[in-house]
Amino acid sequence: MESLLISSSSSLTTSPIFPSSKHALTPKPQNLTFNSNARLVLFTCAAQQMNSPPSTEAKEKEVKLWGGRFEESVTDAVEKFTESISFDKALYKQDIMGSKAHASMLAKQGLMSDSDRDTIIKGLEEIERQIEAGEFVWRTDREDVHMNIEAALTDLVGEPAKKLHTARSRNDQVATDFRLWCRDAIDGIISRIKNLQIAMVELALQNEGLIVPGYTHLQRAQPVLLQHLLLAYVEQLERDAGRLLDCRARVNFCPLGACALAGTGLPIDRFMTSDALGFTAPMRNSIDAVSDRDFVLELLSANSITAVHLSRLGEEWVLWASEEFGFLTPSDKVSTGSSIMPQKKNPDPMELVRGKSARVIGDLVSLLVLCKGLPHAYNRDLQEDKEPVFDSVKAIVGMLEVSAEFAQNVSFNRERIQKALPAGHLDATTLADYLVKKGIPFRTSHDIVGRSVALCVSRNCELQDLSLDELNSLNPIFDKDVYEYLGVENSIKKFRSYGSTGSECVAGQLDYWIDKLSISRER
Repeated sequence: MESLLISSSSSLTTSPIFPSSKHALTPKPQNLTFNSNARLVLFTCAAQQMNSPPSTEAKEKEVKLWGGRFEESVTDAVEKFTESISFDKALYKQDIMGSKAHASMLAKQGLMSDSDRDTIIKGLEEIERQIEAGEFVWRTDREDVHMNIEAALTDLVGEPAKKLHTARSRNDQVATDFRLWCRDAIDGIISRIKNLQIAMVELALQNEGLIVPGYTHLQRAQPVLLQHLLLAYVEQLERDAGRLLDCRARVNFCPLGACALAGTGLPIDRFMTSDALGFTAPMRNSIDAVSDRDFVLELLSANSITAVHLSRLGEEWVLWASEEFGFLTPSDKVSTGSSIMPQKKNPDPMELVRGKSARVIGDLVSLLVLCKGLPHAYNRDLQEDKEPVFDSVKAIVGMLEVSAEFAQNVSFNRERIQKALPAGHLDATTLADYLVKKGIPFRTSHDIVGRSVALCVSRNCELQDLSLDELNSLNPIFDKDVYEYLGVENSIKKFRSYGSTGSECVAGQLDYWIDKLSISRER
């Protein structure tokens, strides 16, 4: 199988969300070879769109590329309603990549000349340059990114461009573009997940030994190390990244060459284009290749779960920054004020992280409803799959970035936390463990400690304040060694199960993440 050259020499515009990569097809007079070290273009957001001139209509409507059997032009209302160029131009880089691969394959298979191939590829590179320079005019009468680029290529190079769509439909073309885009988006999201993990681990390293109240039902439960709590989010983020990696593996199959739905009778080489674009393999079934968007649903599902985790982090930190808690103080760099109340200092970034989770989840629901009633194969409804995905990716990237920024600009109020620790009898479960070690069944131990807490409530004191005589009045098994279990510091020392909040256990968890994330131990 012959493969295609992926060049790292082309100059690409950097996206504000994901940096651009260097994966692009470069024309050569002879056969092309694959550079396996090159990387595909990372997700291209609407930055280039913003830099481009607004859509400009032709003075006279041109004949559509598909207009051969039509005698009348579509109305302005239909044209405006059905266009997608206003948003799918974000796929321009992926569309050009796919067209370069397709042209090279057609030449290799004898379906166009090498000269036509080189002319097409050079023309596509000029169009890409124009787009990134903000010189390209996007036309709504050309409907979408594919027809805008193909029509512009025809204007630029003439007859050779008319051969480019051989053995290709917009159905497989857009599916290919979208898979490339989603693959690049996944890489960018995973990179930002890692950045947030690093920020959380570094925050944990700055707060060694700090004990905070652990909560269940938002009520005081047991003492935990702050490091342990922060690492809980690191663990959740790791699963988020794992889901995206799993999704990426299923995204990475190539629809190109499936055509409208049934494939083609022309002698194309789908393995060649799949390899050139960095896919694992061509999709086996041409109907499936053009009609399903489960890979997008999976991406939005993974984004939604990540958004829920980030929303929980936002909720917790917003609460902790309140006067009622006072456990956390964000720096001025990540806080905002009030237009009317001069004293206010609000943790707005994390409130918006919490809020934006709603739109990420909504994007998933929108696409689920879009896809649920579609018969095979392609349907125009699928034009509506782009905007929820673009929105979801933009939102989750922003949420991850600002969460990392916030983590780098917060401090925990040790004095306030330590003053708050005695309340809530956080050491009660450790006292029950003490009784279990003395041979008392747990349910009996639970009852004894419950009565001990009731005694403390009646006397407005803590468990460690009870005398040995008072404890013995509840059960004679208590001995003076009981005080080694009382108080939050002693309680923390008694945790030893794998994954627990004990000091040694948490130190081991920190070591694991420091090594896995390649974090410097020098701070």
